[in-house]
Amino acid sequence: MKRFSTLVFYCLAATFSACTGSRHAAGPKAGATAFITSSDQQQLLKEQDGLRFSGTNANGYTTIEVNGKQTFQQVEGFGYTLTGGSAQLINAMEATAKEQLLQEIFGNGPQQLGVSYLRISIGASDLNATVFSYDDMPSGKTDVPLAHFSLAPDMAGGTGLIPLLQEILQRSPKLKIMAAPWSPPAWMKDNDSSKGGSLLPQYYPVYAQYFVKYIQTMKAAGIPIDAITPQNEPLHPGNNPSLKMVAEEQRDFIKYHLGPAFAAAGIRTKIVVYDHNCDRPDYPLTILGDTAAARYVHGSAFHLYAGDISALTTVHNAEPDKAIYFTEQWTGSKETFDNNLRWHIKNVIIGAMRNYSRTALEWNLANDPGYKPHTPGGCTQCKGAFTINGNQVARNVAYYIIAHASRFVPAGAVRIGSNSEGKLHSVAFKRPDGRKVLIVLNDHDTEAYFNVRYEGKQAVTVLPAASVGTYIF
Repeated sequence: MKRFSTLVFYCLAATFSACTGSRHAAGPKAGATAFITSSDQQQLLKEQDGLRFSGTNANGYTTIEVNGKQTFQQVEGFGYTLTGGSAQLINAMEATAKEQLLQEIFGNGPQQLGVSYLRISIGASDLNATVFSYDDMPSGKTDVPLAHFSLAPDMAGGTGLIPLLQEILQRSPKLKIMAAPWSPPAWMKDNDSSKGGSLLPQYYPVYAQYFVKYIQTMKAAGIPIDAITPQNEPLHPGNNPSLKMVAEEQRDFIKYHLGPAFAAAGIRTKIVVYDHNCDRPDYPLTILGDTAAARYVHGSAFHLYAGDISALTTVHNAEPDKAIYFTEQWTGSKETFDNNLRWHIKNVIIGAMRNYSRTALEWNLANDPGYKPHTPGGCTQCKGAFTINGNQVARNVAYYIIAHASRFVPAGAVRIGSNSEGKLHSVAFKRPDGRKVLIVLNDHDTEAYFNVRYEGKQAVTVLPAASVGTYIF
């Protein structure tokens, strides 16, 4: 990497002083600032010398053309799932260390992530220390009036998720939150268990009111829920907690119960369907194809543990008036930094955005060095963006995956045109302040020179092998 101690530029006449790196920073109109992460970890969001735009001299390099006149979806945010386990670890930190971490994650200044979107669980996810819902009852008992409904498991003394969200929203009041259940209360299910089973039809109306109570109670606590999905991974009933909910069940639950319950209660929280893998675009399309159900549905959410990211475009093309969200992908503890960086930048950041997603979210903000907390039967290999060991914090590959977008592309930015050529993959945005952001992955095993062209001017730059660069100009 000696050759890459600074960016080498073709016909570079002058260098420019770099901007601060903040998403709001101003920079020279003729130049760009670059931030590079290399798979060998020699460069981690390293700010580079500015590259200069000049004429469009032919040089034989691949050209990435950024087209500001070609516009697509508006960005709602980049971020993570804040699990109950993540909240417990953060809340256990000493006050100063906790403050520094929260400011790093949610602040908008230099060297801060600027996370603008979080996903949380309704009740426990599998990355909670214990399994719970907000209305658990002894076996054989029910609570149809929801008289025992309580958010206590996520209050102080429990995970502390709700007090933590209140702190976060004080720092970032425009942060959007999507919530999803891993399971209803066990007494609503045909197997009376937190794991697997299906929601009994006689409890569809009660479960709709469970969502209503959840949203209303969270709002009263100062935590607005922007969107919900009726079920996390509805075709994966093997997790703990989990629930199987096929497309027709979710369609009918929304059409006859959840949608009308939200309307009757005046709830404006968005209903987003599916929240599972890209191999089954027929699932959301089954719901969106039903006019009576679709009137309550804002969009569809996806993960990519199976299928191809192009499924998002398949659904968008079929239902262009409905929003698309990418809501989860985990980095594995047994995977290398190199493999995770390349795959996730290509598919989650660039791929999801090029396929109309309004969000790109990685799974799990934080865990401890043993990949805990998790429930019995929960994920034992999910590696958080942060490893928290007491007050000590390590930043993992998911930190850099999200940072390459979240630090520079705020909510309200709009995706604009750019091309991907061979193993140079790209996505581009226009920010509300007018500046452009280009994210490029060099998926080659050797360094790659290429042109960045915009409005008749170009700059030549180089990315190390298997590296990602974010360019702001």
